[in-house]
Amino acid sequence: MNKRNVIAVDLAKQVFQVALLNRQDKLLSNKSMRPGRFSEYLAKQPRSLVAFEACGRAHHWARMAKSLGHEAVILPTKRVASFRQGHKTDGKDALAIGMAARQPQIRAVAPMTLDQQALQSDQRVAQHVSDEKTATGNMLRGLLAEFGLEIPRGDKALKREIPLILEDAENGLPLGVRESLDIAWQLWRQLDVQVKQLDKLLAQRAAAHEPCQRLMALAGVGPKNALGLYVTLGNGRHFKNGRNASACIGATPQQHSSGGRVRIGHISRQCGNKRLRANLITGAHAVIQVLEKRGPRTEKERWLAALIERRGKGRAAVALVNKTIRTAWAMLAHQEAYHATPRTV
Repeated sequence: MNKRNVIAVDLAKQVFQVALLNRQDKLLSNKSMRPGRFSEYLAKQPRSLVAFEACGRAHHWARMAKSLGHEAVILPTKRVASFRQGHKTDGKDALAIGMAARQPQIRAVAPMTLDQQALQSDQRVAQHVSDEKTATGNMLRGLLAEFGLEIPRGDKALKREIPLILEDAENGLPLGVRESLDIAWQLWRQLDVQVKQLDKLLAQRAAAHEPCQRLMALAGVGPKNALGLYVTLGNGRHFKNGRNASACIGATPQQHSSGGRVRIGHISRQCGNKRLRANLITGAHAVIQVLEKRGPRTEKERWLAALIERRGKGRAAVALVNKTIRTAWAMLAHQEAYHATPRTV
């Protein structure tokens, strides 16, 4: 990395802070500029390493820098913060990005392609609408519980009970509250329709995308998980091996080593891609339920059945997720299809 200049960019909505460091890490300039001016500035610079902090707009500008002949890297926010000196300012943030870009031990974030970002946008919209639907349903249940009207869990119970409660004039619910709750109920119904439409859209996206088609051959991986794995792993080339890919998503335990002693900790719920990991674990539990009913048919299922008996369903589900991510990485990195090994007698 020390063979060329570093252009470190602290991105913002209206103004970018741009620091230029030469091959000897000497700061040549550190100034702010508008996005349009920054594009012209990049076009005039010799081939350089353009470094961004992982944030909104970083992937777009990384692709822009590459199109202009530069090398682009996106650095994790936590790693950049370690190099900031003194008070937090735009100039010091840009300098910290430049210094972090020189460190070989810092693993950069893989820049997304347009295809990956488009699929990620589809996922984010679907998840947002689903979260809004859940929040609206929880609000309806909570407000009605204040009047002693309890509704069981699940969408079916909500669809069955809400119309009956709103129409029942003898349940003690005030008229004004009925009107506002009816508005919230209509909103929930609209969101329910939109969630189903977006689920159908995601299924169509996955079916039309060749890498996702291959990923859906894995046990516990449906359209949502296939899209999530592809968006996160890309072509797999950014990860050295499957374990690194699994660690990125957060399906491997943390290590705490000192004095030559290696200690394996637990899997933190706060690290990695929490949403994708949770969806993969849900898919793994579905696989376990099917396995309990019909028995193992492949070597992988026999391994899973033995693990369930030895360690329990919860740990077996997490182990299956770890194996799924590693297999998905291999499929994407080597552009291969998944072939299950039949169970041997």
